[in-house]
Amino acid sequence: MIPGLANRRRFSDLSEQEVLALAISSEEDDARIYRTYAERLRADYPASAVVFEEMAKEEDTHRHSLIERHRARFGEVIPLIRREHVAGFYARRPVWLVENLGLERIRSEAEAMEHDAAAFYRRAAQSTQDAETRKLLGDLAAAEARHEIKAGELSDTHLDEDAKGEEDRAAHRQFILTWVQPGLAGLMDGSVSTLAPIFATAFATQDPWTTFLVGLAASVGAGISMGFTEAAHDDGVLSGRGSPFKRGLASGVMTALGGLGHALPYLIPDFWTATTIAIAVVFVELWAIAWIQNRFMETPFLRAAFQVVLGGALVFAAGVLIGGG
Repeated sequence: MIPGLANRRRFSDLSEQEVLALAISSEEDDARIYRTYAERLRADYPASAVVFEEMAKEEDTHRHSLIERHRARFGEVIPLIRREHVAGFYARRPVWLVENLGLERIRSEAEAMEHDAAAFYRRAAQSTQDAETRKLLGDLAAAEARHEIKAGELSDTHLDEDAKGEEDRAAHRQFILTWVQPGLAGLMDGSVSTLAPIFATAFATQDPWTTFLVGLAASVGAGISMGFTEAAHDDGVLSGRGSPFKRGLASGVMTALGGLGHALPYLIPDFWTATTIAIAVVFVELWAIAWIQNRFMETPFLRAAFQVVLGGALVFAAGVLIGGG
């Protein structure tokens, strides 16, 4: 059993006063989350920060209405009840605690928050017998359902074409710095640096299984090394390159995949079949790297292809010559 689950209340067992108290605490939490988003975005996306500040103010308005309704029906003392006290009630994922959270992720989380809140108010309205309370909860359900439209209106007000374009460019730059650059460096390192040991082993032993084990060890080892190196050498605070964990993950995974691409064919028992497929995979990998450089790093395709393919061909030739010698 999940710890604490037995002590939670079922929503159907809550009194009308407790439902109102739950709504009040939920609105307070959501306003804080929106203000956290606004603070997180203020430096890089000031216009979007204004949008979330306005959404927080909307949540404050809802909370004030709920408090007034509670005061009219039940008095000044509001029971202490929160989301985590109710079994099966929606919970806010603590994504706002994550550093360097992307702009689009924040927007999608906000949309999910409004959807959950609207569903709660619809359910809460059905559970109360008081006409005024039911009307208030129904109005809040409609307000939360319209909040996505409200966010769009706020974006139209605060995010003109220039601001939106600049924020999109900033988000794209952050994506490049955090994911593409480390991942591309890892893919290049994994694809190129493992060519020599894998093909040297292949031609020296002509044993597919031994070649696969060497390739697996080289790929995994290189991935771990590149991942830790990327994460450790820059915390991203001054450089603005983003979370070291994300960069290390991108670099490590892509390094390992780059090597495994031409190691996996050696699971095929026939040596020449495995080698032919591995060489074809290498060809695809090198051209894929050139395409990524052109697509995301704006490197001219011919120059990227010349650098990557020539470098890979030299390393491959070195491996074959060493192994065949």
